[in-house]
Amino acid sequence: MSWTDDRVEVLKKMWGEGKSASQIAKELGGVTRNAVIGKVHRLGLSNRSGGASSAKPAAKEKAAAKAKPAAKAKPAAEADAKPAAPAAAPANKPMIRPKLVVTAGQPLPPQPSANEISPEALASVREIEKKAKKLSVMQLTERTCKWPVGDPATEDFWFCGLPVQQGKPYCEAHVGVAFQPMSARRDRRR
Repeated sequence: MSWTDDRVEVLKKMWGEGKSASQIAKELGGVTRNAVIGKVHRLGLSNRSGGASSAKPAAKEKAAAKAKPAAKAKPAAEADAKPAAPAAAPANKPMIRPKLVVTAGQPLPPQPSANEISPEALASVREIEKKAKKLSVMQLTERTCKWPVGDPATEDFWFCGLPVQQGKPYCEAHVGVAFQPMSARRDRRR
């Protein structure tokens, strides 16, 4: 499909009437909504003010400002007393936000507390962690428990490393903590 002059005129007319890109695409036929949006932007029609480009009003204002005769000359003392008003920031300039950097010393996300984990599972985890192999991330395999223990920002951080339960990433004790039945979790929240 090519944009003939007739099709562009229909697009401009319908866009000026406030029709949606989907409605225009349907009316033109053989063109998608996205193609209509692209053509609207290339034509500078995106402000919906009857087909006038958003750049043209700004150009008209500049030309009008140049054409106006200079206002009465102010005395030098008066001109110095009033500082010039700062130029307004463009409305469509994107705001730059600093990237959020989380360093290794940041606190960990909330860990399950003792009241969220069954006492049996908690006791089992404490016993298992005494027997753990205390592996680093580079020592982990598909057959070793990947349960993290400690703060990753410290030297005391390690992974359990015991044999995993079939089809799970953790050993039996850590599976008991990580994969709890839904009803048990709901009951503890109440």
